[in-house]
Amino acid sequence: MELENLTTSDWFLIVGFSDLPQLRIPLFAAFLAIYLMTLIGNLLIMVTIYASSHLHTPMYFFLSNLSFIDICYTSVTFPQMLAHFFLEGTRISLTECMSQVYFFVLMLSAEVFLLTAMAYDRYVAICNPLRYMTIMNKTVCISLAAGSWVVGFVEPLPHTILLSGLSFCKSHTINHFYCDVAALMRITCSSTNRIEILTYILGSILTMMSFLLIIISYVNIASSILKIKSTTGRQKAFSTCSSHIIVVILFYVSLCSTYMRPTSTYSMKDNKIISFLYTAITPLLNPIIYSLKNTEFKMAFRRQTTKPRL
Repeated sequence: MELENLTTSDWFLIVGFSDLPQLRIPLFAAFLAIYLMTLIGNLLIMVTIYASSHLHTPMYFFLSNLSFIDICYTSVTFPQMLAHFFLEGTRISLTECMSQVYFFVLMLSAEVFLLTAMAYDRYVAICNPLRYMTIMNKTVCISLAAGSWVVGFVEPLPHTILLSGLSFCKSHTINHFYCDVAALMRITCSSTNRIEILTYILGSILTMMSFLLIIISYVNIASSILKIKSTTGRQKAFSTCSSHIIVVILFYVSLCSTYMRPTSTYSMKDNKIISFLYTAITPLLNPIIYSLKNTEFKMAFRRQTTKPRL
């Protein structure tokens, strides 16, 4: 496809993985399998929780919300990425590109705050078990989940508005598999100072604040677990939050590696790999981590799959 035809900033070409033509079929098959496993895994989490009345607790309520976010998260980028393997370059309008930026950051922000809510849930369960169901009542759980979505809808607005006002005269080729903020800033001839400052401010205030709250929750959790005299009791208490700890580590390492560093230091090849980790691998691993390390969920899943059908 000739890039000369793109003379305005109304359209972009997304490169995707077209620089690896010899791996087109294997990569397509691998990415399609990852996408389908992500959808199936997270759907199974949601259906099992919905169908098992004894899993209607705050922890599993938040887990089902996390699964829903992961489904939406991957669906923002994966269908387009899969299309790249059969097209020389995927043409996308400015409006479509900005919409993808908005919904991608929306899901990212919602997941950040939902992981924080899940950490608070584990803190109450372990540090104040006798009042757990009183503190984490239905109203509180719905409010925390709704708050995650409200933050998700609001946080991307300034990024999207500032990005849509940039002039893209350097190039119209996005060296990524979706409309990534960093990739867009690499091809603009406008100043990106305001967007970079905004990213660091919001990253510091919102993302790092959430991470700090998670750390505080787990410091208190660790303190409470160490006070348990029984080794079995300590192991049982730790097992209820170990899945969440692993998910948080995976999510924040990949997130900070991508967004919490200057744009000038980005290697777009490395950035695509890191982006792939948190857009594909993390949502895929979440249901695996929770299902493998949670005995209660595994038992509920077995009951649902072996239940006799009329």
